[in-house]
Amino acid sequence: MSSSRLFTPILIGGSLILLINFALRASFGVFQIPIAADFGWPRAEFSLAIAIQNLAWGIGQPLFGALAERWGDRWAIILGAILYSAGLILTAFATSPATMQLLEVMVGFGIAGTGFGVILAVVGRAASDENRSLALGIATAAGSAGQVFGAPLAEILLSLYAWQTVFVIFGVIVLSCMAFLPMLGDGRPAPRHALEESLGSVLNRAFRDPSYLMIFAGFFSCGYQLGFITAHFPAMVTEMCGPISPMGTLASVGITTTSALGAAAISLIGLANIAGSIWSGWLGKRYTKKYLLAGIYTLRTIAAAAFILLPITPASVIVFSLVMGALWLATVPLTSGLVAHIYGLRYMGTLYGFVFLSHQIGSFLGVWLGGSLYDAYGDYTLVWWVGVGVGAFSALIHLPVREAPARLPATAAAV
Repeated sequence: MSSSRLFTPILIGGSLILLINFALRASFGVFQIPIAADFGWPRAEFSLAIAIQNLAWGIGQPLFGALAERWGDRWAIILGAILYSAGLILTAFATSPATMQLLEVMVGFGIAGTGFGVILAVVGRAASDENRSLALGIATAAGSAGQVFGAPLAEILLSLYAWQTVFVIFGVIVLSCMAFLPMLGDGRPAPRHALEESLGSVLNRAFRDPSYLMIFAGFFSCGYQLGFITAHFPAMVTEMCGPISPMGTLASVGITTTSALGAAAISLIGLANIAGSIWSGWLGKRYTKKYLLAGIYTLRTIAAAAFILLPITPASVIVFSLVMGALWLATVPLTSGLVAHIYGLRYMGTLYGFVFLSHQIGSFLGVWLGGSLYDAYGDYTLVWWVGVGVGAFSALIHLPVREAPARLPATAAAV
């Protein structure tokens, strides 16, 4: 049942689960250099592991959405937390690239079970029509709040422990997600009769709809950019940024190396996105979502092009992180809200899950190409320009989307 209140236990509990989920996954880029140095691997090996994780996350998203809709949200989240935790802990014992890459499939599925697809569907169904877009924005912002301290926490722990120990610590932390399950209500699935009657019809209708396919394609660039930056930006800043002045403001707050600045950049992105996601959700209830999405992708494209064209300095890293952060997950409440608006709430988890698969295919390519092209050319310039191009593509492809509720078949409408 929808609530007229904005801040419900469901919104708070779902937000806390997303906070933990994203705090951990946003830190993986910090492990890029320590793992490569420990084993002497090419940069592409760990990049491929993170890329596989992102792809598994995308494949798992519609599966966990369907699981939640058939068996209940709690079971999907519990299974996701167990897979996430087990994958992290087992990764600590990996000694070959193939083993680590295989284990990241488990981590990716775990992220899917405790991530946006399941949680945003729970929050969206519980919110009133008036509050839905803003509630989705707040839940998305919670993921960014986790990103604020995830990378710096990993940096601090890596200064105290081996990377293997840090993975075990993170594996224990992720299990705390289950403490917030009582806040999500009973999490009962839809009646079996309703599922069997309308799920196939809804999926068939969505994949025949050009608007759904355009939303699907447009979310690709979001994944490409976010996947690349999360996995490679700390290393990119470490290696390509100009030196930090020992007498400057950054040094006075303890950021004395470009490595520390790289971790702080991920934190700044998350910090700026807390405001960006909430603002996006607020705008989504007042303006046309497809135009807002086109505007966000246009601004991302401009910011990314300006960053790589200008000299990379500590100041430009901070400015870019704040600008990109404001736009970082601002697409999520608008995209998920657009799917809910067009196709309704009952199968929002599954339908948004398939759209999110496109996002994660983009993440896979962004992370994998980042490592592969780095090994081939010695820097990240080429893969960055690919990101600029796909961002421009997404800005354009959202414009023809037909933003109107799709007509339901008579049998489904009666359910």
